[in-house]
Amino acid sequence: MIIQIVTDKVGAKEFLMLPVRLYKHEKNWIRPLDQDINDIFDPEENKYFRHGECVRWILKDSKGVSIGRIAAFTDKRQLKDKLPSAGFGFFECINDQNAANLLFNTAIDWLKDKGAVAIDGPVNFGDRDKWWGLLVDGFYEPNYCMPYHFQYYKTLFENFGFKEYFKQYTYHRPVEGQLPDIYQAKADRISRDSNYRFTHINKSQLEKYAEDFRYIYNKAWVKHAGVKEMPKAQAMSVMNKLKPVLDEEILWFAYYKEEPIAFFIMIPELNQLFKHLNGVKPSAKTPLAALKFLWHKYTGSCKRMFGVAFGVIPEYQGKGLEGAIVMAAAKVVQPKAKYTDFEMNWIGDFNPKMMHIAESAGGKIRKTHITYRFITNPNIPFERMPEIQ
Repeated sequence: MIIQIVTDKVGAKEFLMLPVRLYKHEKNWIRPLDQDINDIFDPEENKYFRHGECVRWILKDSKGVSIGRIAAFTDKRQLKDKLPSAGFGFFECINDQNAANLLFNTAIDWLKDKGAVAIDGPVNFGDRDKWWGLLVDGFYEPNYCMPYHFQYYKTLFENFGFKEYFKQYTYHRPVEGQLPDIYQAKADRISRDSNYRFTHINKSQLEKYAEDFRYIYNKAWVKHAGVKEMPKAQAMSVMNKLKPVLDEEILWFAYYKEEPIAFFIMIPELNQLFKHLNGVKPSAKTPLAALKFLWHKYTGSCKRMFGVAFGVIPEYQGKGLEGAIVMAAAKVVQPKAKYTDFEMNWIGDFNPKMMHIAESAGGKIRKTHITYRFITNPNIPFERMPEIQ
């Protein structure tokens, strides 16, 4: 076996095409958009290059056939932590432990040379809401920018010596059906105070909602490990990227005396549209893909809503807002029967409050991803991700 570093367009193309060949008989695998993957490794597109670096490798057998791939990346901010950490991701491999070990060791050796002691994977060279974790249970169609893997990958990881750092759950529930009575009780209690207001967004006011989102996000989420404060430009960028697919009636905000205090952000699940495009991003430069995308968008191909984020600022947590905002959305969404399913990604097992919210709304765990960790120094004890209090 020979491992080669990706240095040119030919290697980058092979990095993209390897999983297409590996998963060709997996009916539930959805090919990611090529541009989404390429942008991760493009310094002009990925802001993480400002404080990090990455490298990709392809593994070939004795006949020159590609049989595996992996990428490794560092963030100099994380290398300065008390326990210097870095990560690898985009691992794909045939069912061969020796091949997997060669990929793992190549990435780990490179990361150790950069100063990393804790190696996490599979993760993303970017924000952790995308391409993060190894799918180990619930091999259904993946949501947009969420990884799908072969079942044997879990064995490859654990035989090598990786340990479970934390689990990430995807919760599912049908859109139809009564929500728990406690949600209605919370909504009724909140409604007695006229200072509360719940509303879905209006596309004509995206700049306002981007700033409201940023305000809540920075108050509610920055306390989480690995989450950085969001600047204004980034919040607007998020909204602009979502704009082509936004359904105004499934993206909700809560206010108290007009102060933004909570959001419940849902969008149509994009992979239900993108799975028809064979990796091509719809744009003016790809008119056929754009036409296919619009056809499926407006003919109702997407029946699944996807929960992007749920946040309540600390001062209003524990007051029943989660029930009230869900009920406000349900009263608009359920009667129209536009969607049949709802899923929420990336709820870590270290976040029992979010797990409780998902479960109290009738959600059940549908998919499980694991983020693994490998400690390169045998004198340092392994510890799981600490629970958020």
